[in-house]
Amino acid sequence: MSSKIISPELISRFAEIVGPANALTRAEDQAPYLREWRDRYTGKTPVVLRPGTTDEVSRILALANDEAVGVVPQGGNTGLVGGQIPSPEGNQIVLSLARLKKVRDIDAPGGTMIVEAGVTLAEAQAAAEGAGRLFPLSLASEGSAMIGGALATNAGGTAVLAYGNARNLALGLEAVLADGRVWHGLRRLKKDNTGYDLRDLLIGSEGTLGVITAASLKLFPIPAERETAIVALESPAAALRLFRIAEADAGSSLTAFELWAHRAQEFALRYMPNTRDPFIDAHPWYVLIELSHGGTGTQTANALESLLMVGHAQGLVRDAALARSLQQAQDFWRLRETFSEAQKGAGGSIKHDISVPIARIPEFLARAAEVVERIAPGARPVPFGHFGDGNLHYNVSQPEGADKAQFLSLWEPMSDAIFELVSELGGSISAEHGIGQMKRDALRLYKSPVELDMMRAIKQALDPKGILNPGKLL
Repeated sequence: MSSKIISPELISRFAEIVGPANALTRAEDQAPYLREWRDRYTGKTPVVLRPGTTDEVSRILALANDEAVGVVPQGGNTGLVGGQIPSPEGNQIVLSLARLKKVRDIDAPGGTMIVEAGVTLAEAQAAAEGAGRLFPLSLASEGSAMIGGALATNAGGTAVLAYGNARNLALGLEAVLADGRVWHGLRRLKKDNTGYDLRDLLIGSEGTLGVITAASLKLFPIPAERETAIVALESPAAALRLFRIAEADAGSSLTAFELWAHRAQEFALRYMPNTRDPFIDAHPWYVLIELSHGGTGTQTANALESLLMVGHAQGLVRDAALARSLQQAQDFWRLRETFSEAQKGAGGSIKHDISVPIARIPEFLARAAEVVERIAPGARPVPFGHFGDGNLHYNVSQPEGADKAQFLSLWEPMSDAIFELVSELGGSISAEHGIGQMKRDALRLYKSPVELDMMRAIKQALDPKGILNPGKLL
């Protein structure tokens, strides 16, 4: 990738495509696009371009490809591995998809909708609900995270157990290739066995193979009833046994099974407003369980309560708080969704988004705690995550009273040790956040040479000049 300085004349040519108001060159206007929310990555750019149509995206990429200028696609800037931030050298253009906001079509009977990349997850959920359907992709950042970014990173979230990752929710894509050509792939088909699956190739590619501008998404029936509870447990091993019971008893009605340690809840209650403790006494571990029922009348209203009675009879459930209203259920979910932000109040935090086979989660948590104590004595693990799909956010807060900068200087050795453990247990160093720039070097250690060669060959074929999100993923 060329590192040449982008001239004022070339900036003007890019600005002509989107109009002066959507070509941001002043530092104060660019600031929201150049720093990720954890402040780990900061970049520079000569211009932030905000196209309003797929055609404008096409023209931008065609010009960038001709001039060998790097382009960093960005959605809601909620990414957690620096994939959406340009380099500090200031020789890459930021391409914001935030103005591509149209809900192009909703086919409620067919269970699909077509939306543009800049539609937020919350807006997509509201559009689906307005048509009497459910779009289930849900993240704590759903008010700002956008469809394009969610697909580019194959985002997960709290509903993966029942509905799958973002990949599972997309039927087709519209995307612009590095040379400006547009792939019109907005199909609504669940079956299309006509060659390579180009949709799946672009989903999860983090903007390195093409820029997603619109997507055809799956919609589902809105559950007629949801039951939600937070359950207190002694250990992750008890959570595993309870999960197996829930799987067997609830089947497809089990839509969430979220695990967290007491420290995660403690931080949320201490540092986040509008949170409350569901229990009088503290407990070592908790899970949030949600069951969703259809409107057939075949499910009883107390299915979750019956499940917890079985768990209690087997000595697994220490206590449980069942939501008796929609507001209580929302309060339970708010508590769960504040864990990431709450850690800011506790000082420096080293983050890991990993997955391991579900049966090995208790072993991972026990051994990871030993790793943390060896590398940073007194540091405080804050594990939480989507137990039902094996995805844990194994975050580590600094020791109380420690120097933040000194603690964060241990990020690499701690991550190396955690990743080594994850690999030994047959897991993945990135479950839902992607690789970006944070894990790019680590990827070489955990992908085989054959896999990396295949990935590089695909990159070379679709982006021979390397203009798409340079320095990310590969």
